[in-house]
Amino acid sequence: MEYTGSQYIGEYIDGRMEGEAEYILPTETRYVGEMKDGMFHGQGTLYFPNGSRYDAVWEKGLVVKGRYTFADGLQYDGENWHYCDGYDRRFYTEICYGLKPAGISQLTNMDPPRKIPKGCYDCGDGFYNPVTRIVKDYQNRFLRNADDDEHEWIIRKCRKGWDEIVGHRPRP
Repeated sequence: MEYTGSQYIGEYIDGRMEGEAEYILPTETRYVGEMKDGMFHGQGTLYFPNGSRYDAVWEKGLVVKGRYTFADGLQYDGENWHYCDGYDRRFYTEICYGLKPAGISQLTNMDPPRKIPKGCYDCGDGFYNPVTRIVKDYQNRFLRNADDDEHEWIIRKCRKGWDEIVGHRPRP
């Protein structure tokens, strides 16, 4: 474990991870469940740092059947997925708690939305600084350097940390 940065809390049989256990990855993703011959095997759940989770049945390290649940409680259904499709563009919180009154927009699924640092963009998994071209997570930890394609996409599509006046401007 010292070489991978992972941590294992559980039993060993013949030097292999076996039985009920907790396996913590360096990314802070945790697996809690059954292990066999050093692999995820049986019932087990992956808990992600963002609050989401993946409950699954595993066989020799591979998923047999599973269900992903987002941090806000929305469960992904690969066959009957109707969230945010072409017919219904509401956020999950709007589906659960209703729409805001006319004139009050909900900009993200989070209400109120995260405060974006000035000069940065919210790119979904963190804040992007176009000057340094670095994406940091919401706890200000380094995630990645953006390449040219990602930079252009973020600039065109993502929420900004500042206001811009668009359209007609009245004369003073």
